[in-house]
Amino acid sequence: MSSVTVEATRPYEVHVSPALDLAETVSATLSPGTAVLLTDSTVGSLHAPAAEEVLRCAGWRLLDTVTVPTGEASKSLSVYEEVVRGLARAGMPRGGTLFALGGGVVGDLGGFVASSYMRGIDFVQLPTSLLAMVDSSVGGKVGLDLPEGKNLVGAFLQPRLVAANLDWLETLPSREVSQGLAEVVKMGLLAGSEFFEDLARLEAAYAGEAEALQALILRSVRYKASIVVEDEREAGLRAVLNYGHTIGHGLEAAAGYDLPHGEAVAAGMLAAARLGSERFGTDLLPTHEDLLRAAGLPLEVPAVDVEMVLDAMGRDKKRRSCDQPGEYRFVLLRDAGRPERDVPVSTVEARRAIGAVLAG
Repeated sequence: MSSVTVEATRPYEVHVSPALDLAETVSATLSPGTAVLLTDSTVGSLHAPAAEEVLRCAGWRLLDTVTVPTGEASKSLSVYEEVVRGLARAGMPRGGTLFALGGGVVGDLGGFVASSYMRGIDFVQLPTSLLAMVDSSVGGKVGLDLPEGKNLVGAFLQPRLVAANLDWLETLPSREVSQGLAEVVKMGLLAGSEFFEDLARLEAAYAGEAEALQALILRSVRYKASIVVEDEREAGLRAVLNYGHTIGHGLEAAAGYDLPHGEAVAAGMLAAARLGSERFGTDLLPTHEDLLRAAGLPLEVPAVDVEMVLDAMGRDKKRRSCDQPGEYRFVLLRDAGRPERDVPVSTVEARRAIGAVLAG
């Protein structure tokens, strides 16, 4: 099977295949109508002309292609304003569809635009990065960053469709492949069982083997879909998907978002493995290190101010009003396939775990 059904409030299909027939895939779900294509300056030059042609040949009236600068900085209020005003100037109606062609930044930005423009329009994800294919394009969490923290402005909007053409990955540099594999490692550790065993294919996926990539992407989507179905709006269970992200997001913010997401999450997982070993007595650190090496990921990140990381963690949107100052809640692993959420971690413990993943 090359697709997964996400049984959300409004179910949708996630298609993952090489040489994906985009026109057929889109037409099987949506009747042609009015659309705008959103992309970034890198992906746009590579894939936007072909996507535009496919949509027009499938009967879509494409009003405009809106291009934003490549990079995390486009997940901002200022770029959001430019995009929604661009839709308004193009005459995008409430019955229109926004197609997001790009990685996680374009998907998150596009989803937030679609959730808010005219109080909501249809949204289709066309993920071109491995990170977007395995994680951010699925599940309906969309949003923007603030200088104070990552994803602090956002909404829930499930797409009508996710169409991932594996051929798009051929243009990715190896470091970008690693960013996506960090999320694959995360979900394999959380899922355990056959998915965890299938992480033996990480090296092949990192080398670009299409069969290994497709298998690991589909496993990741199936696992994430199973969690999303149980907790679509992140009221409880879905928090397990934040494994490695509590410190990871803090590292990103402290680095001014110059640190790639996958490398931040990898470091966050290594920190969490240390905390889990201290808390539960199960040493999964060597397992984490082996998996991350196979995925081409570093085992430490450039040094940042630890106090800035802690400050960003203190502003994390997942904190609760009842949380005590100087205490954070983590997802930790008792073992592969046995995550525990809402584990309290003190500032002293967190500071030590952060310091262990910083270079120098």
